[in-house]
Amino acid sequence: MQERLALPERLLFDTGAIDKLGSVDSGNTQTDSLELERQRGITIAASVVSFNLGDLVVNLIDTPGHPDFIAEVERVLQTLDAAVVVVSAVEGVQAQTRVLVRALRRLGVPFLFFVNKIDRLGARPAEVIDEIASQLAVRPVAMSVAIDAGSRNARAEAIDFEEEPYFSALSEALAANDETLLDDYVLAPERLTVERLRTALAAQLAAGLLHPVYCGIAMTGVGVKDLIAAIETLLPSKQPASDAPVAGRIFKIERGWGGEKLAFLNLTSGTVVARDYLALPAGAAKVTSIQLFDQGRLQKVDQFTAGRIAKIGGLAQPRIGDQVGTGTSTSGGFHFAPPTLETLVRPTRPSDNTALWLALQQLAEQDPFINLRTNDDASEMFVSLYGEVQKEVIEATLSVDFGLGVIFEESTVIRVERPVGTGSGIEIIFREPNPFLATVGLRIEPRPAAAGNSFALEVDVGQMPASFYRAVEEAVTETLKAGLFGWQVIDCHVAMTAARQTSPASTAVDFRRLTPLVLAAALSSAGTVVCEPIDRFHLEAPASTLTAIHALLAKSGASTTDAVIDGGIARLTGIVPSVIVQSVQRQLPGLTSGAGVLESTFDHYAPISGAQPSHPRLGSNPFDRADYLRSLR
Repeated sequence: MQERLALPERLLFDTGAIDKLGSVDSGNTQTDSLELERQRGITIAASVVSFNLGDLVVNLIDTPGHPDFIAEVERVLQTLDAAVVVVSAVEGVQAQTRVLVRALRRLGVPFLFFVNKIDRLGARPAEVIDEIASQLAVRPVAMSVAIDAGSRNARAEAIDFEEEPYFSALSEALAANDETLLDDYVLAPERLTVERLRTALAAQLAAGLLHPVYCGIAMTGVGVKDLIAAIETLLPSKQPASDAPVAGRIFKIERGWGGEKLAFLNLTSGTVVARDYLALPAGAAKVTSIQLFDQGRLQKVDQFTAGRIAKIGGLAQPRIGDQVGTGTSTSGGFHFAPPTLETLVRPTRPSDNTALWLALQQLAEQDPFINLRTNDDASEMFVSLYGEVQKEVIEATLSVDFGLGVIFEESTVIRVERPVGTGSGIEIIFREPNPFLATVGLRIEPRPAAAGNSFALEVDVGQMPASFYRAVEEAVTETLKAGLFGWQVIDCHVAMTAARQTSPASTAVDFRRLTPLVLAAALSSAGTVVCEPIDRFHLEAPASTLTAIHALLAKSGASTTDAVIDGGIARLTGIVPSVIVQSVQRQLPGLTSGAGVLESTFDHYAPISGAQPSHPRLGSNPFDRADYLRSLR
């Protein structure tokens, strides 16, 4: 039996960064370093390695391929100069591929494709390129061709663009985006050379207009040489400025052997030196250690410069998304949807309750999308999930890394609330029934769908200490986690319209405690509607089962937007409530004799008509004034 080899491992070996190949099955690859990754043969957490191509330093970030770990991918995308999207020559375009490509295009990250496993039985590289064009709405350009695909003799040959019909095909593809090149192609073809076409291809790749496609076999290295050449000559890279002020982004956090936090810092400018202080949104922090990713290894160094990635120790309160350097901020601009499932976690031994809470806190630091929440005494703990595989991995992590046995309740769908109108609230200092030494006025109004939440000050910011305004903003963010019906409130704008203190008696605590009451009043005035998550699905099944599938989808509340029958295979796309997806997946094999495949990804939130479902509220309830004040006492 052949062992599977990850593409990053092959790139490290072929560029001389490592002198021995590891394999996924043996669990000794450079990038899959977690014990669970070795056991399961999948990438769970993003990992970093580095190799050199001449004078070019390539920081390679290997991201998970399973949709349940999309949060890991989200944190990486904003650090990339360019990307290589790996697609199987057998399975072709999958749900994760669609999500990744949409995100890369939205972020303006240039990318090319590598069609892997062309030697596998059932490999169909030419069809996969057609799928890339039709299903991903991009313009692929084949750079190599597979010979004897689907056999042990499979190989990849680079296309010689000096030859026809390849020269004309590339010219036409490039001319579609370049009027000067189009004029020369039609009127003066002698002006066109392969060198000019390659220059134009690199420019259009950088602009996201075209996407080269290479094919090969990571396990044997077939076709990888051409991919490496493309990484060096076609993919764009930013020019680091090591003499500029320090700037970068933290995209991952993990714990060291002693439990200390280690921040993965992608440094885009400047030089970071050990024992120097770094500016972070939570305040300056001293760098106590630097481990640099260099030539497939992690090296302890005293400093590192722009264009490199390192693990930084000593930062007391790093958060994923933090900008490092002058003008620091925390980036909350996630480009993937939040998880749509939630589950209750409890320890198998009640005495482990505190240990479980601490362990889940550590996991939430590494993956903010886990969204750990609990009641006041931490007797009930909830985590958010993308899917059941992620639940299994969390359970195994708690067992292997923390020695904790846990029980997960059945997952439930996470709904949200949106304001339906504009509402306001105000509590004035020294005026009943306000028990706090603070005046807070707030207005809340809806924003467009998927716009997220925002906060603004519409008061004179000079009349109070900045910490008072921060306390209000932080309390607003916390209060919006549970609206009128107990669900998180999304897509709204909150403005602070009134503020007053009495010096020196007023404190930030007064503003932090008063804000939830004022915001609850504003939300009650505006009103909210509960919305459920809706998935976009792609279903493939034998055409002979189409009638039964349509009946199942109709019964499930799904809506089909497109249906194509080709070669006896029916391909349907549409939308379906997320809560129904697992039920459809369970019934599909029986209707299609095991031949049906359903892929789904979150698409949007839709209002629920009729009775509004509520969500158990954890902690104090500002919508019940007496209960809220009693909980503070």
